Amino acid sequence: MQTQIQNQQIVLANRPNGVPTQDTFEIKDIAMPELADGDLLIKSIYVSVDPGMRGFMDKGDSDAAGTKYELNKPITSRTVAQVVASNSADFAVGDIVHGRFAWQRFQSVTAKDVEKVDPSLAPISTAVSMLGVPGLSAYFGMLKVANIQAGDTVVVSGAAGSVGSTAAQIAKIHGCKVVGIAGSEKKTAYLEDDLGLDKGINYKTTENMTAAIAEACPDGVDVFFDNVGGELFDAVFANINNHARIAICGQIADYNNAEAAQGPRPMHTLIKKSARMEGFVVFNYADEFDAAKKQLAKWYNEDQLEYTETLTQGFENIPTAFIGLFSGENIGKQMVQVAELDS
Repeated sequence: MQTQIQNQQIVLANRPNGVPTQDTFEIKDIAMPELADGDLLIKSIYVSVDPGMRGFMDKGDSDAAGTKYELNKPITSRTVAQVVASNSADFAVGDIVHGRFAWQRFQSVTAKDVEKVDPSLAPISTAVSMLGVPGLSAYFGMLKVANIQAGDTVVVSGAAGSVGSTAAQIAKIHGCKVVGIAGSEKKTAYLEDDLGLDKGINYKTTENMTAAIAEACPDGVDVFFDNVGGELFDAVFANINNHARIAICGQIADYNNAEAAQGPRPMHTLIKKSARMEGFVVFNYADEFDAAKKQLAKWYNEDQLEYTETLTQGFENIPTAFIGLFSGENIGKQMVQVAELDS
């Protein structure tokens, strides 16, 4: 008798108050899906967890339509998957694909909603890291928003994370002095020894971050790539130069706050310094994704750009990996390997 394949999903069981807990999630056994014409049956391989997903768990309207997670419905995130059955002429069994998929072991998706992964560019897991939204955010944030120039002094917060580590390396490739802020000695050693940054600062053991930034950047800060916000933003902002550029990519310090954080108002300093601060979302540059991926892959294959994964094993451990993001456990891209590829 043939063993029936088990399928499971992870749903949002409760809306979190502050940092999510295990009670925020529930694992459910579900049936294998049926396929309609044009559908694919895919098996999740690598599931990405990202800090920005936290905001989608809150109740209420969103300024990004359709992004809020519904109670008792599966959570979605960027995922690399393998096609195990196909009702589409455009995809064959065994193809590697990626997209925003549900936290499920198996699911049916419409072929038009997935994108093939090119294994020749880099390892397939990079489709949700270096060649995915994190890497693309770093690429466009540095090159389009911050407009880095050779000789700039660049500060990156969250520099050991998936976006920050790529952003910092892109700045180094372009001839900048780069200072990275992270939350442990292990991470600052990674920034300096592995990525070749000029300085890593551990904010958790630094009493006066404003002074530490001034010491690391004696000529001031030309570019600030911010993934964190909060008091780290205030410390770097106090050191910006005339005509500084600030790219706001993330604000993980505030994601779990019920109320909007209050801090120094930057408008006067922006006027005084003729500085520019701009928030962005990577999908503003969707028309340029293919060219950016090729450039990122080129740097990777020429050993100018490296990536690191914090890889958790097991579908049931996806919530644990997500929760760990908010205590700063990961170096590089945090993801979960759900299954092995079929040969």
